[in-house]
Amino acid sequence: MDGNGRWAKQRGLPRIEGHRRGAETVERIVTDSRKLGLEALTLYSFSTENWKRPEEEINFLMALCVEHLRIQRQRLLDNDIRFRHVGMIEGLPGQVIDEIQASTEATRNCSGMTLCLALNYGARDELLDATRTLARQARDGQLDPDAIDEELFASKLQTHGLPDPDLLLRTAGEMRISNFLLWQISYAELVVTETLWPDFQTEDYHAVIRRYSDRDRRFGGLNQT
Repeated sequence: MDGNGRWAKQRGLPRIEGHRRGAETVERIVTDSRKLGLEALTLYSFSTENWKRPEEEINFLMALCVEHLRIQRQRLLDNDIRFRHVGMIEGLPGQVIDEIQASTEATRNCSGMTLCLALNYGARDELLDATRTLARQARDGQLDPDAIDEELFASKLQTHGLPDPDLLLRTAGEMRISNFLLWQISYAELVVTETLWPDFQTEDYHAVIRRYSDRDRRFGGLNQT
């Protein structure tokens, strides 16, 4: 969800105003995703690398997270959306952890779309954690290393139980993966739009979905039609 800072700079506003406006886009896209019938939506909201940003901006982002988790909890319930956090819980402020746990518990019986909030997330850390878990099991004699396959490895990832993404969308013209779901997006279709995230409307979202639907997904094979 790129472009919050640039959106604010173009208007002579502080970066935090861009983040505030970007949060409104989140609400819009989550609601529309549920209407479209998506099975899962993952929002990359704060990476492990984002701790390098100015302290004032980080504090605002964490406060904004707390505010919106509280405000949107009932909306999630009303739309039968299950909330899930991916990322390291360690290192997050206590209030953020409390709201994550509250939203997770409140929506655990929802059976509609799953909304994943990637907060304090880094794919390399996730892959290392999964590898360490399997290595410990092998060391303790609980696992035959030859039994490790893709399915078993995926079960140790933070996204276990969710389908791999079909589509990876990046706004503001950014052409990087940025340490996001590196295992899971192996065959995801990539779409990059120049639109800044605060300006991203449902019409833009539908246009992206149409671009995706026109793709010929072969997963390494050949089109037989």
